[in-house]
Formats: sequence, C-alpha cells, structure tokens
Amino acid sequence: MQTDPTLGDGAPITPPVAKPRRATARFMLSHPLHLISLGFGSGLSPVMPGTMGTLFAWLSFAALASHLTVVQWAALIGVGFIAGIGITGFTAKKLGTDDPSPVVWDEIVAFWLVLLFVTPETFVGQLWAFVVFRFFDMVKPPPIRYFDRHVKGGFGIMLDDLIAAFFTLLVIALWRMTI
Repeated sequence: MQTDPTLGDGAPITPPVAKPRRATARFMLSHPLHLISLGFGSGLSPVMPGTMGTLFAWLSFAALASHLTVVQWAALIGVGFIAGIGITGFTAKKLGTDDPSPVVWDEIVAFWLVLLFVTPETFVGQLWAFVVFRFFDMVKPPPIRYFDRHVKGGFGIMLDDLIAAFFTLLVIALWRMTI
C-alpha cells in the first residue's frame, strides 16, 4: 500500500493552485471588508496603490483632525490595527495572494499613526513624513523586510507597515533633535 501518491514518474501530486483574483471596483463593493481593505477605492489605483492609500490616509486625517481628539485618534488607530488583521487577511485570502498591493488599509492605519505623532506640523513637515514613510514602506530595509517575508496573513500585512511607521517616527525624532 502506497501512502505517498505520485505521478507515474515519481513526482508527487500537488493540488492545483488557484489563480489570484484581480481587485476591481466590483470586487471591492462585493463585501464591506473589501471596501475597507482597499482603502475605499484608493488601493485600486493602477499606479502605486500603496502611495495612493497613504495619500488617502493623509487626506482623511486632515478631514477628521478637527473632529477627533488625540485619545479618539489613538483608539481609532488601535482598533484599526487590530481589526485590520482580520479585514486585510480576509481580503488577501479572497484575492488569492499573501499581501496584495491593492490592500492598503495597512498603509492608512500606519500613516495615521505617523500623523498623530507629528501633528501639529506644517504642510512641508507632513510632506516629509509622507516621503519618509513611503521610503520605508517601499524599500523595506531590515528589519522591515524580515517581517514582510516571514510573518504572513493579516498580521503580517499590518505589521510591516506599523514597523515602517515607527522607523518614520524615529527619523523625524532624530531630525528634530538636530535642529
């Protein structure tokens, strides 16, 4: 009795791999969690969806800043991170890939955190925070790269951007110490 099924040539039989789905507006609107994961449409950008998600974070922060206190922002970011683990994981699973680029909720929550710590700041200061955050999120220097490659699922999606936010805040803090 053979317990390891193989093809006639000795190669193991592997189950077919599902082809990853493409994120579209129709897909986004098919479930409320997809709407959140895809940054209310900002992640559907055909060019640099992570950057578009970060821009959405910046605009939504500016729109909500006068309506939320620091404590309310902290709660929103904390809940957004914890819920984002399940939300982004759900959408990634439906799209059939570990960390789909249209999923930008991770950028949104992480950049809200950056803005919460740097505000009040001038437009130029916020722009530099944006540039530094995008650098860390796109280049993924160590240890960000390690977590991006080794921590999977919704937690992995959310974690590498949170680390990029902390590196951004560290750079800003060091910059402020020198001036």
